[in-house]
Amino acid sequence: MTNAVSKLMTITGVLLVAGMLGCQKTETPAADTTPTAAADTAAAPAAATDTAQYSVTFTRLWTKESHPFEYPEEGVLTGPHLSGLIGATHAGGYAIYREGTPPTPGLEKLSEEGKHSPLDQEIKEAIAAGKAGVLFETGPIRDAAKTESVTFNASSKFPMVSAVAMIAPSPDWFAGVADVNLMENGQWVATKTVDLAAYDSGGDDGTTYKAADKDNNPKKPTTAAATPHFVVNGNKPPVARLTFTKM
Repeated sequence: MTNAVSKLMTITGVLLVAGMLGCQKTETPAADTTPTAAADTAAAPAAATDTAQYSVTFTRLWTKESHPFEYPEEGVLTGPHLSGLIGATHAGGYAIYREGTPPTPGLEKLSEEGKHSPLDQEIKEAIAAGKAGVLFETGPIRDAAKTESVTFNASSKFPMVSAVAMIAPSPDWFAGVADVNLMENGQWVATKTVDLAAYDSGGDDGTTYKAADKDNNPKKPTTAAATPHFVVNGNKPPVARLTFTKM
């Protein structure tokens, strides 16, 4: 009887110890995996923003005070003004205008008449071909005290901006800026201000603001405007300004 009890107690003790060890093995993995999962979550980097919305404000700087030589007389429709701005987002390699290169039909029309067509169609074709991102436009600025604004979306694929507007009246002079990069060091800029210089598109040989139409063929290369109308005391004051603000 004593031996039977002793054996029973021994077996019971072995089963109890085995049960305790079994419980320990079951709980250990759960305790180990919890901090590992938390560490992985904390280490995950924030996703980079692929697009950004910007507002651009178009300001006219071309006035009688800044550019006094033969400055046009005032008039409701024929007085000095800048046509509506037209531009596009794009990557390197695309250009609405390029110094040393003859103007496209769209740029020539814009610089001579202030019309956005067919330049807008040229930009749309570049967008369809994957060379540009979006097209944006504003109304004209007749009152130099006022500004025009428009919003557009830039993308990491097309982070650069180029834009033009006619200086009117004029033979084929326009205000332009090219390759403004809104992404610096992999980040979208909060704000950026750039000045627009005066250019001669090369589509007309006129030399005064209200010169008669002297369309030239073949077209001449686009150049920075170098007449006394835009060179003041040896300097070339900007004729317009763009201020980009990230929304």
